[in-house]
Amino acid sequence: MIQIPSDLHPDLVPLAFLLGTWEGAGVSDFPGSEKCNFGQSVTFSHDGRDFIEYVSHSWVLDAEGNKVRPLESESGYWRIDAHRKVEVVMVRDQGIVEVWYGELADKKPQIDIATDAVARTAASGPYSGGKRLYGYVKSDLMWVGEKATPEVPLRPYMSAHLKKVVTPEEVEAMAKSLGDLPDDGIAFFK
Repeated sequence: MIQIPSDLHPDLVPLAFLLGTWEGAGVSDFPGSEKCNFGQSVTFSHDGRDFIEYVSHSWVLDAEGNKVRPLESESGYWRIDAHRKVEVVMVRDQGIVEVWYGELADKKPQIDIATDAVARTAASGPYSGGKRLYGYVKSDLMWVGEKATPEVPLRPYMSAHLKKVVTPEEVEAMAKSLGDLPDDGIAFFK
């Protein structure tokens, strides 16, 4: 269920489905890099202003699903305008800064963005741009990323399936919103 916080900036209501902390796993595969399964934690938060703050951490997983080492970290800010156009500014731990533009699909919680500008430090690896697709599917957040370098044309390189993390406070609030339920568990269905 998508909840819209009362203090969310009105411009951000179309992006409310992103809010929260999401955790899950995915696959990373790009020429010249290690192919691996990874775990990921992503948080989309807000403070009442007209942007959503984004923070992502991912780590390599071994065959049993245990953390091996960090894979990538990135953070940034997401905005949307009245015409459903989305803009994202993102910084990655590899020494890359990106400006992304795209749009929120009509009548469904799906965002398609592509890089418009990329800046790299001397220490970063080769990278010339990317595309990403985020979708809210059956209460889960799924995404796929494409990447290009001067040597490799744009191609998929990472994807993940994330589930929303529910805090004890959120569970309590949901329970209160249900009101009084019968004690025996059967009367509820009568």
